[in-house]
Amino acid sequence: MMRFLGALLLATALLPAQPARAEKITIMVGGIEKQIYLPAKLAEQLGYFKEQRLDVELLTEPAGVQAENAMLAGEAQAVVGFYDHSIDLQSKGKFVESIVQFSQAPGEVELVSSKVADKVHSPADFKGKHLGVTGLGSSTSFLTSYLAVKNGVKIGEFVLVPVGAGSTFIAAIQQGKIDAGMTTEPTISRLLKTGEAKVLVDLRSPAKTRAALGGPYPAACLYAQASWVDKHKDAVQKLANAFVKTLHYIHDNKAADIAEKMPRDYYTGDKDLYVRALADGKDMFTADGVMPDQGPETVLQILTASNRALESKKIDLSKTYTTEFVKAVK
Repeated sequence: MMRFLGALLLATALLPAQPARAEKITIMVGGIEKQIYLPAKLAEQLGYFKEQRLDVELLTEPAGVQAENAMLAGEAQAVVGFYDHSIDLQSKGKFVESIVQFSQAPGEVELVSSKVADKVHSPADFKGKHLGVTGLGSSTSFLTSYLAVKNGVKIGEFVLVPVGAGSTFIAAIQQGKIDAGMTTEPTISRLLKTGEAKVLVDLRSPAKTRAALGGPYPAACLYAQASWVDKHKDAVQKLANAFVKTLHYIHDNKAADIAEKMPRDYYTGDKDLYVRALADGKDMFTADGVMPDQGPETVLQILTASNRALESKKIDLSKTYTTEFVKAVK
């Protein structure tokens, strides 16, 4: 009997080790087809999640605020959305933090319908206008409100209309439901190509963002609740490894080569337009996932300008992001 057990143990020891089961993580993206959130799908397409032995499921909601709500409800462990939500949520007693900072500019444009472009020359003309945003409480609503207030139009003197992005945003412009609105690529280029809209404020590059907002505006990022991050540091490090490698890929490759890696339906029927838009906006992405200097301060200043309730809140910016994981990437 002892000989049998010994032989069995020896045979078991000689068997090849079974690979560890990949850890399942659900990430909610605030519009997965938007170019501002390109790193999410691109990391999957390049196989970087599997390389890290992660089983990542990417889900999508049309607006960042809906993605945020999904995370808070436990439907996802993390979100690919805008960093400003971490400040907004802290003001409400909820702590989330940016883990990997994808971009240093919003990648958004305030478009004005060509039907009213002769009357709306800047955000100073927003009074009485219906302004499209992806969702109420979304980053586009924060930025739109700031542009209005900065240009002398008070909260309540304009109407924010949730119209999503892509085809629903385009329909809102075409049907006259909104006079202007904030959206991202490839929706921007589609409306400019047809002549149905014109650029009012351009936030697609770091330089244009500084000119319009007064500083860098860290936007797209991977964020999660601080409590989850603290309990899952190994998985978070693997996510950081995958996303920083993706950011390096974006930095080192041409827009046309990046576009080749993306699903064909993301082109919305016009690949050349998609590639040109990506080429023009590629420098919004960080190369290393690190939060840009003075970025959090600029975002807090902008949020406070359009939401006076924030003035009475003590926001600890150091708890709205972490560089622990991106700086540990090898």
